[in-house]
Amino acid sequence: MQKEKLVIIPTYNELENIREMVISIMELEGDFDLLIIDDNSPDGTAQEVLALQNEFGERLHIIQREGKLGLGTAYIKGFKFALNSGYQFIFEMDADFSHNPLDLIKLYKACAEEGFDMSIGSRYITGVNVVNWPMGRVLMSFMASKYVQFITGIPIKDTTAGFKCYRRKVLEAIDLDSIRFIGYAFQIEMKFTVWKLGFKIVEVPIIFTDRTKGTSKMSKNIFREAVLGVIFLKLKSIFKGYKPNQSELP
Repeated sequence: MQKEKLVIIPTYNELENIREMVISIMELEGDFDLLIIDDNSPDGTAQEVLALQNEFGERLHIIQREGKLGLGTAYIKGFKFALNSGYQFIFEMDADFSHNPLDLIKLYKACAEEGFDMSIGSRYITGVNVVNWPMGRVLMSFMASKYVQFITGIPIKDTTAGFKCYRRKVLEAIDLDSIRFIGYAFQIEMKFTVWKLGFKIVEVPIIFTDRTKGTSKMSKNIFREAVLGVIFLKLKSIFKGYKPNQSELP
């Protein structure tokens, strides 16, 4: 059965946000389905989603994992679920409202109506559109994207963005099991892979607003992985190259 739109949101301790986020997406024009991938949140995030399934039925899905296994592995699991379930447009976003659910419609239209293969909700395509971040964090994020651009040559201004829409064929072309990184470097690796495979990418301007509830999952290890990972990606592209995935889905 062919389905159209699936939003994937990984969660860990997002009880303060999850109910409002689920309702916001369920109420959007265009019938977006939602998949929550919860890493055994001790605050009851998964239990809240399970309760909401009584209201939203088959449009709301949840995968519960045994513990904190990383952002990248959560998305890979979600991508495989989306492909095996027949979805045509697959979205990534955060649970904390730093990404405005209304912008999902803009990302969808960029792919479905304007013909792009991946659309990115970009903080930096029209300047610096970030609200409530301290200046140090804004500069770190902005310069991280500049660093990625310099090392890899990728023509994307917001290389660490986690708000995206993929056409189905993009995820089908990627060997998802070969994606190496599990932290925020995962976002860079996915964009770099899509670019090297020759797909059409567009950055859609958004306003990114820092969370007001819950706590950030950023850590020094995640930042270190991103810095070193960019060098790995560049070397891999030189010595191994990128080819579309030919294997069947598991």
